[in-house]
Amino acid sequence: MAEQEKPLLIKRYASRRLYNTETSDYVTLEDIASFIREGREVQIVDLKSGDDLTRQYLLQIIAEHESRGENVLPVTVLNDLVRSYMVPGGGMMPQFLQTSFQMLRDSQSKMMENMSAMNPMVKLPGFDAMKAQHEAFLKAMSGGMAGGWSAPTMEDKAKPEQSSDDTGGEDLDEIKRQLADLQNKLSKLS
Repeated sequence: MAEQEKPLLIKRYASRRLYNTETSDYVTLEDIASFIREGREVQIVDLKSGDDLTRQYLLQIIAEHESRGENVLPVTVLNDLVRSYMVPGGGMMPQFLQTSFQMLRDSQSKMMENMSAMNPMVKLPGFDAMKAQHEAFLKAMSGGMAGGWSAPTMEDKAKPEQSSDDTGGEDLDEIKRQLADLQNKLSKLS
């Protein structure tokens, strides 16, 4: 357990290759993103100088995902981030973001606790399927799935519907259908 609490140490060689010190093999940026999605903290250091390069590589991972159309950060948020660099000392943005993400993690934990066996809804038919859908939704909200989460912008609202190969809308439709079924069953019980 203590091993999982320590950040995974990745060393960058002069050739710019990234080396996982736990598994003794080379990794890619996508591998590092996978470690983070799985809940691991990572630390990336330059082998020769010892400089911490973690922030640089995490920003690179975000930039690559955004450039592939996996838009998690709305343009308005990106603009606000750029503006925060113009404020001496970074303004309040870093603390705000850190607090916001901590609140998101805390609320996700509380929601999962509320869905525990002590909850009387567990006895309802279809509860397991609803719980699995909810867990998938929370994982998507926390960035565990491609596509992530974002509030729609005005330009997003003007876009035509996405193609049928994007399953995100189908998953949402399925969640809505299951929720409606559950609401119907609850109303019949009343």
